[in-house]
Amino acid sequence: MTVAQRSPELLRLADAVLQPGFAGTTPPDWLRRRLDEGLGGVVLFSRNIASPEQVAELTAQLRKHRPDVLVAIDEEAGDVTRLEFATGSTRPGNLALGVVDDAALTIELARGLGRDLAAVGVNLNYAPSGDVNSNPDNPVIGVRSFGSDPELVARQTAAWIRGLQSAGVAACVKHFPGHGDTGVDSHLALPEIAASAEEMAQVALPPFRAAFDAGVKAVMCGHLMVPAYDTELPATLSRRILVDLLRTELGFDGLLVTDALEMKAVSDRWGLTGAAVLAIAAGADALCVGGGLCDEDTATALRDALVDAVVSGELPEARLREAAGRVAALASWVGTVTDDSSADPTIGLEAARRAIRVTVAPGERSLPLAAAPHVVEFRPEMNQAVDSATPWGLGAPLAELMPGTTVAVFTPADGAVDLAPAAGRPHVLVVRDAHRHPWMSTALDQALAARPDAGVVEMGLPDGPTRGAFHLATHGATQVTGQAAAEVLAG
Repeated sequence: MTVAQRSPELLRLADAVLQPGFAGTTPPDWLRRRLDEGLGGVVLFSRNIASPEQVAELTAQLRKHRPDVLVAIDEEAGDVTRLEFATGSTRPGNLALGVVDDAALTIELARGLGRDLAAVGVNLNYAPSGDVNSNPDNPVIGVRSFGSDPELVARQTAAWIRGLQSAGVAACVKHFPGHGDTGVDSHLALPEIAASAEEMAQVALPPFRAAFDAGVKAVMCGHLMVPAYDTELPATLSRRILVDLLRTELGFDGLLVTDALEMKAVSDRWGLTGAAVLAIAAGADALCVGGGLCDEDTATALRDALVDAVVSGELPEARLREAAGRVAALASWVGTVTDDSSADPTIGLEAARRAIRVTVAPGERSLPLAAAPHVVEFRPEMNQAVDSATPWGLGAPLAELMPGTTVAVFTPADGAVDLAPAAGRPHVLVVRDAHRHPWMSTALDQALAARPDAGVVEMGLPDGPTRGAFHLATHGATQVTGQAAAEVLAG
């Protein structure tokens, strides 16, 4: 048997499968050097973004060192946005699109997003979420899903992929084999899915099958324990899931990317480098790392761990070579545009308007608002997929339409809602996933008991009861869904 040597070629193969993040709005020296040495990809986060012009210059600098580099981003639109993290997305997210359920609208919206990404040099998007949100208490998916109906999620996932990829940007459907039926955030711990193989086939897998039929170029596996397939290893590290299920049974032959390896679901037990080796050995082709931060030492440790695993025989060289080959295959496809017609810049607002759902209590005449209101925005702590710097809410867009609108923020530490500023004025209570936060639900009930004429705007998953003189559901908390809600309230 031939023993692999720690050769320059082996180092390049290991570098080819890495997609690290980095700090700053310009490429650091170490990243430039690693691209020269064979690094196959990078991933951009909010910390790398100041303006479209700056991102375009950044990616151009990357391509001076490696013309075929994959530049990835986690741009779902909706609540999870990187390009527009500083302002909030001008497109609604998946749940709003699922409520409208218009494939042509979804295709057009995703194509516009693809054009925006391509214009700044991004060619791989870690989206869409094909997860079926079958657990309304899911702390990390929620409005990132198109809904709880597998057939609806399947057709919307396929439409989103077709739109994005028509602009020459590769879609990466996630989180295989499905993160919707979980009550744990995989950023923090390892979720376990109790569904049987038959239940997975009926609920979780249809959107992924639809994505494959739509020609999706990449899949992201989730850090999920699924005993129906593997009782020992999570999906990211499981050959039974990545090869037997994904490759053999479902027939996917594109690029398979891991979710961020620093997430505690895998890093706590297997460590960063240990998880990297196991993931490639199990069938993954590219390793995403750096949502928190990835520096030169981390990128070097990951590369060296893969090389050492090949040299020791733990990782077959043929498997690493196969993974690097899939990275190269995707790099040769990106930029293949099939629809170069101009995008409608108003499509995001149109979609957000169509997704609004209003319920008015019997006998109420509270909409539109008769005067500038006092708005209280309930602020829960968001999951790590949502950038904490991204603004959201109703107060700002409503104040533009109704001058004199005042806004207060309510958090779990605040006790009870201060009703004094709303005396003699319309009162609007803005919540986000109220059904998941007992403190929020309790404070909301107390405020409504004192002011039964107040209205409620739900900007998360509207799973709870429709409370208030009116109840308006936006199905997401983006800039554009806030604008659409403000228009309804202002008339």
